[in-house]
Amino acid sequence: MRAALELARLAASEGEAPVGCIVARGDEIVGRGRNTRERTQNALGHAELHAISQACETVGFWRLPDCALYVTLEPCPMCAGAIINARIGAVYFGAHDPKAGACGSVVDLFAYPFNHKPPVRGGILAEESSALLTGFFRELRGKSPGKSL
Repeated sequence: MRAALELARLAASEGEAPVGCIVARGDEIVGRGRNTRERTQNALGHAELHAISQACETVGFWRLPDCALYVTLEPCPMCAGAIINARIGAVYFGAHDPKAGACGSVVDLFAYPFNHKPPVRGGILAEESSALLTGFFRELRGKSPGKSL
C-alpha cells in the first residue's frame, strides 16, 4: 500500500486526483498506475485500469489470479468490473468512497453472481489515503472559488 500511496502523491503533484494503485504477484510489483483523467481527458484514466493493464503486459496473460491489487481509494464500478474480468486474486484498498465505492460503500459488485469474487479488505492505511484526498480537494476548491467539485 505504501507504493500505491507514493503513486497517489505523484498523481496529486500532476494535478490529478491522488489515487495510486499497484498490482503485486508475491513480493514483485507487476503493475503500477495512478489517475490520469485530467491530463489525458479520458474517463478511463483510473489508477486501477493502468495498473491492471501494465500487470497483464508484465505477466503476459490477461488473467491475474495469483496477483493482489492495492489501491488508495475503494474501486469504482468500472474498476471493480476490470478486477473481476482480470480475475485479480485479492483486493486491498485504503479509503472508503461513499460516493462511488463498489466494494461495499455504495454497492458491492463482488457480492453479485459474477464468475469471480476476489476477497476484499478495506481500510488499509485509510487515514493516510483519506488525508491525501481531502487535502488535495480542499486545496483545489481554494484555487477555484465558486466551483463545486
